[in-house]
Amino acid sequence: MTKLKLGIPKGSLEEATLALFKQAGWTIAPRSRNYYPEVDDPELACALVRAQEMAPYVASGTLDLGLTGLDWILETEAQVAEVCTLTYSKSSNQPSRWVLLVREESPVRSLADLDGCKVATELVGFTRRYFAEHGVRATVEFSWGATEAKVVEGLVDAAVEITETGSTIRAHGLRIVEDLLFTETRLIANPAAMADPAKRAKIDQIAMMLQAALAARHKVALKLNCRAAQIDAIVALLPSLHAPTVSHLYDREWLAVETIVDTASVRVLIPRLRAAGAEGILEYELRKML
Repeated sequence: MTKLKLGIPKGSLEEATLALFKQAGWTIAPRSRNYYPEVDDPELACALVRAQEMAPYVASGTLDLGLTGLDWILETEAQVAEVCTLTYSKSSNQPSRWVLLVREESPVRSLADLDGCKVATELVGFTRRYFAEHGVRATVEFSWGATEAKVVEGLVDAAVEITETGSTIRAHGLRIVEDLLFTETRLIANPAAMADPAKRAKIDQIAMMLQAALAARHKVALKLNCRAAQIDAIVALLPSLHAPTVSHLYDREWLAVETIVDTASVRVLIPRLRAAGAEGILEYELRKML
């Protein structure tokens, strides 16, 4: 049996990725002092790889499949096949963004104001190309970390850094000038692996199940009972993928209703259903949704 070689991003995204695979049906267990986790699928072999290095490993065929951000694909310019987008992160389900930031009191108000200035970032290749495309001649240098601090301390004029909410940036007395790139996690594959029927089938399976797990995170199932005379009013309140499932109980005057709704709507929806006559309302989480 030929195993598919899967790269798991090591670092800040590692725990969230393992949780996503768990929900999708795979248990991947890291080993102490070992970069090759155990996985409960004989068709898979896993390796922990930094997200920054994932695309080149996949492009070279060292890995058949991996997860990394769009930012690192663009940074390395690796030739990979993008299988699907997976919107998740270590702390939210929102895309992260690379932003241009300066000190709050800085006179810089736009990208053009940085002509002749020094900028620090971990995303050097992309930033240099971005500045060049906009005709800005700035010195872009690699930052090994604490990038925001370099701006605070005046070591550089600006920085290009990743953020989700911008709260840490504001807390350090910094200001976002503009967004350069919105990035989400991509499931990427080696083009040769995509051309192999057996590997392609496994890649499609993984992509489908990961997407199903993510889709389920935004939905919940609701079940309730109501009298037949109340069903029209209750169904009118219920959003669903197509239409709610309605069936008779043993007592023919009562109906059972089941539907899928957005998680965020439940706090408003349940009180309205109760007021419309619904009883025995149950909410439960979904594991996967296709």
